[in-house]
Amino acid sequence: MRLRTYESFWLLANGLLHSYPSLHDHHETCDVAVIGGGITGALISHALTEKGYSVVLLDKRDIANGSTAATTSMLQYEIDVPLYRLADMIGEEQAALCYKSGIEAIQRLGELIGKYQLDCGFERKTSLYVAREQSDLEWLRSEFELRRKHKLGVSWLGAEEIEKEYGLRCWGGILSETAASVDAYRLAHELIAFNVSRGMKVYDQTVIKETKQDADGCLIVAEGDATVHCRKMIYCTGYEATGLLKEKTADVFYTYACISEQGIAIPEKLKKTLVWDTGSPYLYMRSTDDGRFLVGGEDALTGLTFFQNKIKERKSRKLQEMLGEMMPGISFIEDFSWAGIFGTTKDGLPYIGESPEFPGALFVLGFGGNGITFSVQGMEIVLALLEGRQHPLAHCYRFGR
Repeated sequence: MRLRTYESFWLLANGLLHSYPSLHDHHETCDVAVIGGGITGALISHALTEKGYSVVLLDKRDIANGSTAATTSMLQYEIDVPLYRLADMIGEEQAALCYKSGIEAIQRLGELIGKYQLDCGFERKTSLYVAREQSDLEWLRSEFELRRKHKLGVSWLGAEEIEKEYGLRCWGGILSETAASVDAYRLAHELIAFNVSRGMKVYDQTVIKETKQDADGCLIVAEGDATVHCRKMIYCTGYEATGLLKEKTADVFYTYACISEQGIAIPEKLKKTLVWDTGSPYLYMRSTDDGRFLVGGEDALTGLTFFQNKIKERKSRKLQEMLGEMMPGISFIEDFSWAGIFGTTKDGLPYIGESPEFPGALFVLGFGGNGITFSVQGMEIVLALLEGRQHPLAHCYRFGR
């Protein structure tokens, strides 16, 4: 019997890369306090430090040990809600802007990683969105035509071509030229450590008891009566913010993933391509920079934590069965499997900006399958809001929508 832990592959493969002190009995003063030390907090605190703000970053766990440690880190411009459906919800031009902004975010993240030579397994790839069922073809072709209209860098591949080039059985699909993959856990640690070297302060294992806002700014009180006085607070707490806000922003669910042993034999084109399908929930897969193959999906509403390990094992078997149907003959030997908790919104878009429930604070909540690209967009949106400037995405991502 092969035992599996609850921990994700990324956490086990990397270990605890950097450790920071708790706030304990410290009393800090800064321009901006960022709450949440995952990939979103890492990116937002970087943007702030780069702009010259003094920053204190707080997390109740070790750095990047929340959803960031469990993410599959597929960087796509596509949103969980297809473009044609999003256009019906918010208008075609606004929907196209959200999709185009995803492309720009992937490009900006690649430039940032290259500029600072961050060791995080970043690889530029393509993305293939395939029809699981024949009945999905009609709307997927319509989706393709709308993406092509807005020049999103797409081409259509037929079923025979996909099977020949990628080894995948499906009914056809959209190939997008812009995508990437990364180890988000490592990226968060690399980025935070870099900014600590530039003066940013980080405190992990720090539980916040209360926050207060007044005309002079914000006060954060942590366990042990340690405090942080700041001009602005920014919450980068992901799905955990759903328990903080009265507004219904997202549904919280478990998503499951398993990863193969190294050296798995897959077609060369597949190594450079992210794949997801039209199923609900969708199946997704990608290779890793160390020669493994990852498959994920089988999303489910959060359930009893006590049973999660058994559920995880059952979901892992189901994922491998589905992979076998799509790629007959693949020799997938599982090495790790895990579950992660994520949130999804009704329109697939994040919540970035000020909530009327917390005047004076900002939120960057990159819900959905491409939360990392939303967080990259959040870097510019937050800076604009702090400076009193308008940002074209702020209206799309606002609270109360």
